[in-house]
Amino acid sequence: MTIRIEKDFPVFTIIIDNPEVKNAVDGITANELASAFTEFEEEDKALVAVLTGDNGTFCSGANLNAITTDKANRIDINGDGPMGPTRMRLSKPVIAAVAGFAVAGGLELALWCDMRVVEEDAVFGVFCRRFGVPLIDGGTVRLPRLIGLSRAMDMILTGRPVNAKEALAWGLANRVVNIGQS
Repeated sequence: MTIRIEKDFPVFTIIIDNPEVKNAVDGITANELASAFTEFEEEDKALVAVLTGDNGTFCSGANLNAITTDKANRIDINGDGPMGPTRMRLSKPVIAAVAGFAVAGGLELALWCDMRVVEEDAVFGVFCRRFGVPLIDGGTVRLPRLIGLSRAMDMILTGRPVNAKEALAWGLANRVVNIGQS
């Protein structure tokens, strides 16, 4: 299991815990994330979910090493998204608690959330652009809606990192907190 769930109702916390790959998401992890959010949606005592990553990293995106294995992320127009829950429409809010990197598919997971509380060391980016890998899980739609087309194009076309301070100024982050406080 690369996903942990902590229930301290009314808060339902979903933690990506795969430090060997900086919390990258393969197909198995994506399925675990989707299942965790389904459980959250169905739990009456849970009023808000927090999505976070353990070990100082939110999520480094899709696990590219899994692409050529049976653990590859699903790419299918029906059902869950490649990163898991990103096509789900929940009736309750989800907050991304971002420490460290939220890049590529990790950025897409953060964008799917209703709010982003980020630590001072948070870094957002479309680093997959550097390798010719596109955002494929809603990021190209959600990012410009959140920060505007010009800023979204800057991130998507250059692949440059956006730190917590800039993310807050752009509206990508809702709050910046001290390290260890997200």
